[in-house]
Amino acid sequence: MTVAKAEFPFGPVPPAEALQIMRAIRDDRPMTKVAFPVGGECWMLHRHETCRAVLEDRRFVRKPFTDGRPVPYAFEFPAFLTQTLQFMDPPDHTRFRRLVSKAFTLRRVERLRGKVQDIADELVDAMVAAGPPANLVESFALRLPIRVIGDMLGVPQDGRGDFVRWSHAMLATSGMTEDEVTEAMTSLYLYLQELMTRKRDDPRDDLLSALVAARDADDRLTDDEIIQIAMLLVAGGFDNTANFIELGVQALLADPGQHAALLADIDGVIATAVEEILRHGGFVLGQEMGGFAGLVPFVASEDVELDGVLIKAGDAVAVDLGTANHDDGVFADSDRFDVTRERNPHLTLSHGLHHCLGAPLARMELQVGIATLFRRLPELKLAGEPVYLEGVLTGGMTDLPVTW
Repeated sequence: MTVAKAEFPFGPVPPAEALQIMRAIRDDRPMTKVAFPVGGECWMLHRHETCRAVLEDRRFVRKPFTDGRPVPYAFEFPAFLTQTLQFMDPPDHTRFRRLVSKAFTLRRVERLRGKVQDIADELVDAMVAAGPPANLVESFALRLPIRVIGDMLGVPQDGRGDFVRWSHAMLATSGMTEDEVTEAMTSLYLYLQELMTRKRDDPRDDLLSALVAARDADDRLTDDEIIQIAMLLVAGGFDNTANFIELGVQALLADPGQHAALLADIDGVIATAVEEILRHGGFVLGQEMGGFAGLVPFVASEDVELDGVLIKAGDAVAVDLGTANHDDGVFADSDRFDVTRERNPHLTLSHGLHHCLGAPLARMELQVGIATLFRRLPELKLAGEPVYLEGVLTGGMTDLPVTW
């Protein structure tokens, strides 16, 4: 099969145009060989079934990216990311995930639900007291997950002020010098190292203390591994959640019918609404498309045939989450945003070996945060155009103006 080649990125473009491009791509071909601005090529897989199959297939590995193979993007993935679960293969991945999962349990996440509700109510109280209009990014979307991840890790209140700066520096693709990125990452590393030492001497009921204590027989996480996990949580544990709060609110307020459907039964609809926000929200081409895991390539360890196309050993392959999540063969009326969609096997939180360990936390925060906003502020509406964040791998907004 002859497959078209395209320049990457394809955008970014307005959401309506992005959906049109996606439809044309997925209807025309199962994958695209994309060329990157700095050289190198990668297969971008567009169909849900193929993406899911690759995420389950052990013949597609990540190890080459930690062995010095250059990443074929206009940016380099941060060094600390290449030492985390996303870039590991078995058996290292198996060991690491087993130990981390002992600390990052669904039970621990659910114990936080009441606390997350309290935080969400407190933030809405502050919005109401200040009066409209408001920048939802600064007043709610960022503040909620920062406080949650801070509480979960056991970070003192006075230690959270630099989280956004550190996170954006670690995930910067442009706009920051190498020295600025290095300084930010070093500051975060040293801060977490000192905090971890305190947790070892005086453990508390928090995730960092649990990671310090996590062991399996004689095996345990090293200090560097614990710090890498904590850095990943700081980098991705609040930014992506904040992004989807913003995208979810924007999508709901832009669609009167879906807004009304949520308001009519918030408790009954919020779970499916969050899944639809995860599926439908991150579709702007050229951005990270709902989770930067989707743009971390795999490498074929041997020749593999996918959809009639020969992927040769050593070829880079990436799943195109935005297009896969709008596959008409899987999602009925796939381009429609539908908060009551029941069957929703989206791939935003990945699948298989690399399924996001933080998925239960992300879902819970989105459910509580978005439900609280619309329950407390049923008259919420957009008050202007969003301002998008540039130069950061996870995308997002700097301003989502709202009023009520």
